Amino acid sequence: MVEMSVQRVAIDTNRHTLVILADREGSRLLPIWIGPYEAQSIAMALRNEDFERPLTHDLLLSVIDAFGYELQRVDVTRLEEHTFYGLLGLARGDDFIQIDTRPSDAIALALRADAKIFVAEEVLEQASIADEDTEQAQVDIEKFKDLLHQAHLDEELQDPDE
Repeated sequence: MVEMSVQRVAIDTNRHTLVILADREGSRLLPIWIGPYEAQSIAMALRNEDFERPLTHDLLLSVIDAFGYELQRVDVTRLEEHTFYGLLGLARGDDFIQIDTRPSDAIALALRADAKIFVAEEVLEQASIADEDTEQAQVDIEKFKDLLHQAHLDEELQDPDE
């Protein structure tokens, strides 16, 4: 597993939302297309915005806390037929459980709980923009940069009450 962080949330030219994860060195980027509500929730967490009433991800963290668990990590575990799969890693004392989740929800929760985000190496091999050490990877990175220039960044995502 490779530790990743959220680089940004964006909207592509077709008005589809995505979250972009980056490894620590920034040499591999992982774009994950997600729903607009999850993108909005992630963007709010990145901006440290609070909403007057708890939103869905805030509510889920409250439930996790009420049962005495802490969200320690989220894992993006696999990619099948263009669908990403993930797990929430919850700890309570010596007890550790994993719960199936969509990566978009997991990332929104991780940002709120200050939990680590990990991606399986196999997923990165399948879907990331590769390291800049090879000529082909540089071409891929340039294509990805072109996509980002065409996308409206997270500032375009509106708050739920607007």
